[in-house]
Amino acid sequence: MLASSSLIGTHGGRLFGQSADKAGLLPLNRFSRMVQEWFVDQVRQIEAKENAKRSSLKTKADAQAYVSSVQDRIRQAFGPEPERTPLNPEITGVVERENYKIEKVVFQSRPNFYVTANLYIPKNRQFPLPGVVGSCGHSTNGKAAEAYQSFAQGLARQGYVVLIFDPIGQGERLQYTDAQFKPRRGVGTSEHLYAGNQQFLVGEFFGSWRAWDGIRALDYLLTRSEVDPQHVGITGNSGGGTMSTWLCGLERRWTMAAPACFVTTFRRNLENELPADTEQCPPRAIGLGLDHADFLAAMAPKPVIILAKERDYFDVRGATEAYLRLKHLYTLLGVPDNIALHVGPTEHGYSQENREAMYRWFNRATKISDAQAEPMLTIEQDKTIECLPTGQVAERKSTTVFEFTQQKADALKSARRPLNLSELKSAVRAVLKLGDIPSEVPDYRILRPGRSRRYPKAFSTTYAVQTESGIFALVTRLSDQSHMSRPSQIPRPAILYLAHHSADDELRQEPLIAELLKSDSEATLYACDVRGVGESRPDTCGSDQFLAPYGSDYFYAAHSLMLDKPYVGRKTFDALQVLQWMAANGHSRIHLVGKGWGAIPAALAALLSEHVARVTLKQGLASYASIAQSEEYSWPLSSFAPGILEYFDLPDIYAFLQAQKQLVQIQMQGPVAKFS
Repeated sequence: MLASSSLIGTHGGRLFGQSADKAGLLPLNRFSRMVQEWFVDQVRQIEAKENAKRSSLKTKADAQAYVSSVQDRIRQAFGPEPERTPLNPEITGVVERENYKIEKVVFQSRPNFYVTANLYIPKNRQFPLPGVVGSCGHSTNGKAAEAYQSFAQGLARQGYVVLIFDPIGQGERLQYTDAQFKPRRGVGTSEHLYAGNQQFLVGEFFGSWRAWDGIRALDYLLTRSEVDPQHVGITGNSGGGTMSTWLCGLERRWTMAAPACFVTTFRRNLENELPADTEQCPPRAIGLGLDHADFLAAMAPKPVIILAKERDYFDVRGATEAYLRLKHLYTLLGVPDNIALHVGPTEHGYSQENREAMYRWFNRATKISDAQAEPMLTIEQDKTIECLPTGQVAERKSTTVFEFTQQKADALKSARRPLNLSELKSAVRAVLKLGDIPSEVPDYRILRPGRSRRYPKAFSTTYAVQTESGIFALVTRLSDQSHMSRPSQIPRPAILYLAHHSADDELRQEPLIAELLKSDSEATLYACDVRGVGESRPDTCGSDQFLAPYGSDYFYAAHSLMLDKPYVGRKTFDALQVLQWMAANGHSRIHLVGKGWGAIPAALAALLSEHVARVTLKQGLASYASIAQSEEYSWPLSSFAPGILEYFDLPDIYAFLQAQKQLVQIQMQGPVAKFS
């Protein structure tokens, strides 16, 4: 149970950056830290449990069993490997230099899904030589970025064959381009979030797609006679450090690894309010007890060095914790010197001191060179090393990530069979990971009233209904008379309105509420903020970042997926608990109303709750399939549940609500929503 002091906002009752509304009232935000502290508590509990397991490892057999366990859990998080289809590699050009050459390589990691890469091959060496796959960070120009050219060229000058490839959405692999092959949705993280969030609906994970590119890059590297398969490494920085870390966990053929500027712990990132790219948030990973170190543990006992930075936003304390966990494991395996940590003195980036630490580590493993410092480098112009005339795979009509998502959505729709009501309820509970709904009536607090909020009735009382430990749904009851105690125990009809963004604001501004009060004057109206909106809208991840692509709503939606507790499922759980609380206070037949974002948990809760007699949805989502099948969409990750389209879609819910609960739908929205 969280202390109450951690739940109350300390910013004058409003979020940073928010101004007064039309009535001159500042937004209420009395529970602004609630969501953050709940997530921290969840992750701390899991981390403590897993640390106890790690500490209990005492023998080599224990360590080996642990390595096998993390390998299995990583595969559960990332899903099965796709089919290995022909790479169809092409060499589109060669750049000749004195000590090495750069081949411009194009291959297909999936059918018609093109990957652009540079293969650095040393000259005047006896083959085969050690090979390295280079994974780029979030650079606009991908493999051509100076830091990434530097490590590829630095390795080649020392005797390594290096294949460095463009990530999806970077360099020559933009997924959203115009007729001139220019970006339409930004580059890098902008594309990753947009394509990756959408993929969850069809049960895909963008990080798995990124990792598969890396695995196929290794497949190609190992086709080259110049490469010694006994010595193949993986390295990358930032987003490339992420992929290097994930690839350590997914691929058994690596013989050495050096992930840079990524490895820390999930808890440190969460506590530091550090949002991460979609690819950096593996579904179920935290719920399965995995942490960054475990992906490197899957490599054990092979040599791995963690490259960190003293002034990085990836917390070096977490890098140290990861190293110490691995040191214990490697010691039990009898090779304590096969794990290392290097902390460079500067800020985030694959700077020279970290590249040199990587060179020394790989040289130690391969004995190919005794160099201690980086050789002289010559950085090429982007155009010199681009693989395609236009510098974009779109010129070849490469299938985009979205098109794959669209195709899978179509296939899932064709394969889905109709569900009866019982089956649909079971599917909703399973997909949302609701678990058992408690039979006990939730406890609640009665909040002290402040100045008038200018609601449509003279008096109001706000209740903080505790839906689970540390989480409160904020429920405001309107009345004609002063009422600062518990809800009236006299049985009467009721309306529960689930807000889009803020019950407080919508009680004043939303025309539907005025219509409800007029059309059903006998009913008591309650307006509710489920977790993460309105009164508990987080003030984290920077100033007024709630709706930003990397903002707090996305941040907690991503962590919900990693915990295997989808955010929309927890919001639905809140609604179910409030309905139970209302029923215990004399409202057994409830008209459930939802708007916008709130319409989704309203519909899902209405299907499951026996207390709901009527349902009205305004500006709700028409279907999840419409998002998965549209290149443009505006609904947030917090409204998605992973894999939902394998089992059902919202129209399946709506059909039962129409038949049994008098569903009324108003201004339903497609993939690009326009809320009024």
